[in-house]
Amino acid sequence: MSFPYKLVATDLDGTLLRGDDTVSERTRAALAAATAAGAAHIIVTGRAVPWTRHILDDLGYEGLAVCGQGAQVYHAGEHKLLTSLTLDRQLAGLALSKIEAEVGPLWLAASRDGLDGDVLVGAGYRVHEGGLPYVFVDDPAEMWTAPLNKVYIQHPELDDDALALAARAAVGNLVDVVMAGAGVVEILPLGLSKATGLSLAARRLGVKAADTIAFGDMPNDIPMFGWARHGVAMANAHDDLKAVAQEVTASNEDDGIALVLEELLRSGTEAATALH
Repeated sequence: MSFPYKLVATDLDGTLLRGDDTVSERTRAALAAATAAGAAHIIVTGRAVPWTRHILDDLGYEGLAVCGQGAQVYHAGEHKLLTSLTLDRQLAGLALSKIEAEVGPLWLAASRDGLDGDVLVGAGYRVHEGGLPYVFVDDPAEMWTAPLNKVYIQHPELDDDALALAARAAVGNLVDVVMAGAGVVEILPLGLSKATGLSLAARRLGVKAADTIAFGDMPNDIPMFGWARHGVAMANAHDDLKAVAQEVTASNEDDGIALVLEELLRSGTEAATALH
């Protein structure tokens, strides 16, 4: 069986995962067939390791995962953090004050660094019910007492796109701002992206950007699409990502990843057969 890529990079939420946080049997089978044909599969997610690990364990996934928007490269099989980049808390505080000077008070949450780093949630910040574990903090100062990977921001009135746009304009070159999902606007270390994390992980595997197909659904996947040879947006993807994708597949609920991989495997097999 022939497959044209050496690396399959998949986002998690809205891409590999369905709405109930599961991966369909069809998608599991397609990924297994791609890896059997010689490709590595890397999960590239905005979630930090503590919010990703249980999904990787459920998948029986033992390879590398890029977590925290590229801040962490995690070895799932060894349960080991290989690299971790933290956000300069002084710069983050300055960036927040600049954003608040433009748009008014923000609601905050923060992701602590490390294999077991908690996500701390401050007053007002909206979290999805039945979602991932977090720790509520009364005192905002508590968020800044340990190293962080990123800070999440929400606004009482502005929607995600408007907040991300205003924040980006306000912070200049202090930090990066990215929209990663519904209600998820993040402040990150300057220059950090899924592309930087993925390139580190790929180098460890001896695989190049030209050998990579990437799947995603949100604006935080744009750098990854810029890095990979072929970017595939899900049908449910944000318009900004669809605009830079080479291809749009079905939604995460309708096995969009599997459809593309199955077609690549089929055409690769047919091409190999034609050569014989």
